[in-house]
Amino acid sequence: MGDFDRYARLTAQLDAPYAVIDLAAFRRNADDLVRRAAGTPVRIASKSVRCRPLIAAALERPGFHGVMSYALPEALWLARNGVDDILLGYPTAHRAALRELSEDPEAASRITLMIDSPEHLGFIKATATGTARIQVCLDVDASLRILGQHLGVRRSPLRTATDVATLARTVAADSAFELTGVMFYEAQIAGLPDTSPAVRWVKRRSAAELADRRGAVVDAVKQVAPLRIVNSGGTGSLEISSADPVVTEVTAGSGLYGPTLFDKYDVFQPEPAMAYAVDVVRRPAPRIATLFGGGYVASGPAKKSRLPLPASPSGLKLLGTEGAGEVQTPVQGQSADRLKIGDRVWMRYAKAGEMLERFDVLHAIDGEDVSELATYRGEGKNFG
Repeated sequence: MGDFDRYARLTAQLDAPYAVIDLAAFRRNADDLVRRAAGTPVRIASKSVRCRPLIAAALERPGFHGVMSYALPEALWLARNGVDDILLGYPTAHRAALRELSEDPEAASRITLMIDSPEHLGFIKATATGTARIQVCLDVDASLRILGQHLGVRRSPLRTATDVATLARTVAADSAFELTGVMFYEAQIAGLPDTSPAVRWVKRRSAAELADRRGAVVDAVKQVAPLRIVNSGGTGSLEISSADPVVTEVTAGSGLYGPTLFDKYDVFQPEPAMAYAVDVVRRPAPRIATLFGGGYVASGPAKKSRLPLPASPSGLKLLGTEGAGEVQTPVQGQSADRLKIGDRVWMRYAKAGEMLERFDVLHAIDGEDVSELATYRGEGKNFG
């Protein structure tokens, strides 16, 4: 679970807080994602990486192809830095970036926008000032609806084959656009740890329902236009998504870093490849040490699963009354009594790339070598 003694020895001269990436673990995680995808190409979710050198390193490995970007300004930046196949994972209303895309045929050939309604098409046409043909992909609701409940994330209003085919015909009828794909993100499978029999049942039921519906949607859209992309899945559902013969690619990113949200999955468990170090600055009581900062809380529902966890020394945990703080984070446990002022505690983040909004560089450890990799933030980029 991370070679923290080696990380501490190789980075002892650094002042905390700082973040490290274990490149050997990163590579092993990448290989495991490819293994789990079983021959289906893996598109890299950039929001879960947010470090251009590591995106490039993954793309160089067999089994990976293309990037799923989370913002159009980011997609333009990546396209102009050599990434040639970028699928925008979310609709955009960024006016300046849409104008820029429409005026740059080369970028437009590399970037596919995501839409789920005619309103998106209207917004793009009203905003665009150039003549480049815009590629679009249709985002299809992949949630499970059962017993009056919506299990999954609130994304697209498109659900049935009829819904999707109707929008596909609207796209195909407009020469300003080219329909290139459909996407399905089954968050209720990919994003849920296997913590109970009920969760496992939901995953099985959802996978069966989606496989039938996804096939019908793809068949209907292919009657309108050929599809280059049928995208599905996330790190937590690669086996399920890639097993469907209509899926042409799967998406993953978090699995490269191995955050704590993946610690309780049945079918896989990536290595913790990324962590950050913080200093002990107080000893307020027996069995308690207080760390400077480190309260990097992940997005999503505000609950315990979004908090970072102390990873080394072992046996530490957060205080329920304080959690992980902006400028101080108390930890408790028997091993806290062995900590002195200036000692390092290693923390693991709950999710993945968004942690790097806190750091300009990742200290990349490869065996006994340490180098610096600029994060998006370190390159002066912040895409929201």
